[in-house]
Parts: sequence; structure tokens; C-alpha cells
Amino acid sequence: MSSSSSHRRTSHTTQRRVAAVALVGVSALLAAAVQSGAASAAPQKSSLGKINRGSLAVQLTPSQRAELIRDADAAKAATAKDLGLGADEKLVARDVIKDADGTVHTRYERTYAGLPVLGGDLVVDTTKAGRTERVIKATRASLKVASLTPAIAASKAEKQALSLAKADGSKKTDADRAPRKVIWAADGKPTLAYETVVGGFQDDGTPNQLHVITDAATGKKLYEYQGIETGIGNTQYSGQVTLTTTQSGSNYTLTDGARGGHKTYNLNRGTSGTGTLFSQTSDTWGNGTTSNAATAGADAHYGAAETWDFYKNTFGRSGIKNNGVGAYSRVHYGNAYINAFWDDGCFCMTYGDGAGNADPLTAIDVAGHEMSHGVTSNTAGLNYSGESGGLNEATSDIFGTGVEFYAGNASDPGDYLIGEKIDINGDGTPLRYMDKPSKDGGSADNWSSSVGGLDVHYSSGVANHFFYLLSEGSGAKVINGVSYNSPTADGLPVTGIGRDKALQIWYRALTTKFTSTTNYAAARTGTLAAAGELYGTTSAEYTAVQNAWAAVKVGSRPGGGTGTSFENTGDVSIPDNGAAVTSSVTVTGRTGNAPSNLLVDVDIVHTWRGDLVVDLLAPDGTVYPLKAFSSSDSADNVQETYTVNASSEVANGTWKLRVQDKAAQDTGYINSWKLTFP
Repeated sequence: MSSSSSHRRTSHTTQRRVAAVALVGVSALLAAAVQSGAASAAPQKSSLGKINRGSLAVQLTPSQRAELIRDADAAKAATAKDLGLGADEKLVARDVIKDADGTVHTRYERTYAGLPVLGGDLVVDTTKAGRTERVIKATRASLKVASLTPAIAASKAEKQALSLAKADGSKKTDADRAPRKVIWAADGKPTLAYETVVGGFQDDGTPNQLHVITDAATGKKLYEYQGIETGIGNTQYSGQVTLTTTQSGSNYTLTDGARGGHKTYNLNRGTSGTGTLFSQTSDTWGNGTTSNAATAGADAHYGAAETWDFYKNTFGRSGIKNNGVGAYSRVHYGNAYINAFWDDGCFCMTYGDGAGNADPLTAIDVAGHEMSHGVTSNTAGLNYSGESGGLNEATSDIFGTGVEFYAGNASDPGDYLIGEKIDINGDGTPLRYMDKPSKDGGSADNWSSSVGGLDVHYSSGVANHFFYLLSEGSGAKVINGVSYNSPTADGLPVTGIGRDKALQIWYRALTTKFTSTTNYAAARTGTLAAAGELYGTTSAEYTAVQNAWAAVKVGSRPGGGTGTSFENTGDVSIPDNGAAVTSSVTVTGRTGNAPSNLLVDVDIVHTWRGDLVVDLLAPDGTVYPLKAFSSSDSADNVQETYTVNASSEVANGTWKLRVQDKAAQDTGYINSWKLTFP
């Protein structure tokens, strides 16, 4: 990424807006001086429509949240027994969300024989009466391993991890601690493993926190992900804004007592520690230029306040951990460091000063993006790799965009562009586009089986595109002076429900439905469940979620969109590691050949979809492959819409869906499938 040229700063007063309920801290670049004072919030007419307020999270005080977690911990043995967990499995309560109707969503981690289970997290929903209503697991596999004694030494795992980090360009590379024994369950097959965390610095100067999972029996690498979650925002200054500071004697400090004690520090080109808390005798901070170190500090402090207010007033969330405690911000990191990052280890947000130290990356959407990584880490904990990593990044883009719109800052109006002010490409174009992600040259507009292999900043495109379509709909439109034209994969239109409703649906799914291993198919399931709880399963909002996902090739539209459909809803069992089975539909009343965009909607229930090979058979026996075998795809179910060029086939006749399970230990069945002739 590269920095933009300096921008003229225009002072203005920021209007703060309240949407409906919730949380998080963000930072943004400040254009001019600021005065102390608590943030104001002007009520705004709710745009959430007819919502089931019983399904909205209530705002818990820190003591109420702590009490609920204590209650869950006290009952964890009974809960584990009720869930049918094994004798060696224990639960650890990590987070809790309570709805207005009394439903409690408790998020647990698991241990096995005293070892942490990575990918073993689960969410238990209980009614007001204490009855278990739903359990959502990161893995459905039974927790069993052949042995708890490693066959390889921990030093071998550490050596492998260090080698991988160095190959990625890491500098000053060293293990942060000795490898620890864990149970790796995120890919569906529990395995005794080592987890090694490698420190030092990445190739661009970002701190390194590479997690490498090594099979303790074979020494094979099972997984790796980066613990430091990075992103880029704009350097458009925010004008004259109000900051909350703290006076001590004759000095003021950038300490926000109204938002959990959030503090803003000056690293002064350092790369470790907290640096120095901004402190001065005047309560006017910065001069709108980089000549004054406090300018970036004021930007970051303002952004953190806007993010905190966004989450609190939109979702009822009090701080990143929902415990009323603020994080902290560090500015002036490194020398000409062109990035910003969230680090769960220090529970802090860090900003570089950009190329030539000319443009600190303290813009509103950057701060909202990065600090939202902290929210994800403390809720769903989406693994930062593969499809779950794309969802992690998209969540930060989604909420960062929400913060930007919420702030209502005239110097940086809300938009669906990410990093539009830094001119990273040198031609004035943004870093990412939510309406058509592929415009950046690397992001995916739609889901495909290869999406999980992309960098998480590119695989995020699928969810970003979904969110834009759900909010604004497809086609050409102008919003806040920016022109958009969002396409759909199936060529059918999508009608948006508004950004406020879309944010509520995504937040509820993140906090009560998603787990560490959630992929795009599961994200569809989770957001539909959230929409159903908030608006009802027969609502326009629920239908819009279906349509928006189908428009990015995740699942199908209700009724198959427009056109003529032929469906088989009969269940067909799929033998475990056995012979192929088929389900048939007979097409009649068509003339000529099938279309080049024949839609095949597949709904298969299965505990490990990677085992499955799925084909469409034309009436003459021609095979059209839909889904290949994948040993690494451990998610549940196949709920996809495939587009097939069947223009060489006669339309009328018997078409078949053929499914074969190519590996042992998992079972399922064809629930339904459908052919749609647009």
C-alpha cells in the first residue's frame, strides 16, 4: 500500500447518530484541534422496521455479564453431560449474550484431557426457563484421539514453524513460547497436535504472531494462521471534533473516561510497549498536520470513540469485550509503516504513519475495521485462514463501513468503499469495493470452491458483496455522491432492506450463530437464522437474505428465482464411503435444448461435505461435474446453486443428481435438489 498526498483540512462539527442498539472503538484521522467533552448523541428515527425486539441483545452491565458467565461456569459439568460430551471433555464459558426475551447464548471453549481443543468451541442457547433450545458446534466430530503421547518432539514442531515464518519473510523470528500440546479439531478430525506461535516481525514491519499447528504423530503441518489482523484505511481528516479527555492537575491526557478508559499513546517511531500517553497543558490537540504529533493521536482517539458509540448505540454492546473496558490506541508506530493492525495480545489498536511518515492511517473506516477484529475475536473467533478468514475480514469491512456511516462526518461521508482515501493504487481508486469486489483486481465477487485458497482480504469479497446487496440491492445507484453498480451471479435482481437491518442481522449471526470454523455455507445458515429471529421466516428481510446469498452463489433463491423449476424433495441416503446414489427429476413441457445457464440447486445434509463428489447427469448420460472431493473441506452440508452450460442437451427427459461419499466416518443424505430453467 502507499500513502496519499496531504489533504487540505476543513474544520466542522461532527454529528453523532444513534441507530437502535450497540458497540466498538475505532479511530479516524483528525483534521484539526479538538475540545474536551463527552460525546453527544442525537436520537434518530429507527430504520429497523418491524423487528422482533425480543431477539435483540440487551445491554448488560459488566457485573451482569460477569454473573452470567459465573453461572454458566458453575453449571458447566451438568451442561457437558446434557450435551452428551465425553468424560474427558470439559467446558469453559467464554462469552454470553442475553436477549430481551430472556434467551441466553453462552459461548464455550472445550478441553480434552486437560488440553485445549482448537476448533472445539460451541454456542448453547437456553430459554428464559433454562431449557436448552439450540447448540451450534464448530465441529460435530466426537472428540477422541488414539494417544495423548506425541510421537515427535516439540522442538521439531518449533523448527517447522520458524521455517514457515522465515519463508514468509519474517524478521527477528523466534518462538514466543515453547510449543504447547493441543487437540486440533477445526478440520473435523480431532488430532493430537502442537501449536507454535512465532514472533518477530512480518516482511512489512507488522508484528508477527504466526500460529502453526503440527500433527504430533507425523510432524505434518495441519494449519497456520496469522494472529495479527491487518488492514488499510484512508487518511482523510475528520475536521474539528469533540474529544473526551481527562484532566489531572494542570495537564490533560487522551484518556476517555466515558468509554471504558480508552487511552491513546505515542510510540514515537517505536515498535514495542505502549510508548507515552498523550499529555499536555492545553485541551486542544493537534494542528491538522503531521507537524504536530498530537494530530494523529486526536484522530485515533476520535475514531475509537466513534467505534465505541457505534457498537453501543447500534447493538447495545459495551466495549470490544462487552465488559465496559476500553482498549487502547498507539500511533506513530515504526518508521514509514504503511499499515494498521489489531493485536488481541495487547488488546490494542496500532497505526503507522504511512509512506514518508506523511499520512497516518488513522481514518474512520480503518479504525472501525481493525477494532472490529477485536469484536470478532471475542465472539465467534473466526479462524484467520480459508473461508472463515474471509468472513473475519469481511466482518471488519462491514462494521468499519457501519462506523463510517454512523459517524456522519462531512469530511469522510459513509460509503461502501474501503480505503478510498489513501490512493494505494496511485490512481485514486479504493483498496476494496463492496458493490463489486473484483474491481480491485483480486477479490472474489462470488463463492466458488477455490475461494478458501485466496488471501483473506480477497476471499472476503463474497461476504462484502452479500452485505452490499442485502443493504442496497443490485443495479446502478448513487449513494452519498458515490456511484455503484452491483451485479448478481444469476443475473436476477436483489432488493435491499437497508444498511441498518443488514447490520443487525450480521451482528446477531456473528455473536450467536458463528463459530471459529464457520464457512460461507454456514454463514448463510447463520444469517438466515438471525433474520428469522429478528423479522420472521416469512418476512421480506428473510427472503432478501436468501436472495443476496444466492446472488453471490451461496445457496439458492426461494422458489429458484424466476423461470420454471423441477424439484425432487425425497430423501436419499448416501452410503458412507460407498457406492454412488442418484435422485431424479423429469423435465417436461420444454422445447428445444436446455439453457447455457441452467441452475442446479443442491441441498445435501452431511457431516463432512469434503467427502462428497456431486455430478449432474443429463438425460443422455452426459456428466456435468458440480463438486469435487476435498479432504480439507470439513464443513457440514452442501447447500449451493450451480450454473451449468447445458445448451447441447435436450431439455425434456430425466435428469439425475449423482452423489458419492469417497471417504469413511461421515454420513448424510440428499435432502432435495432442483433444476431451474431461467
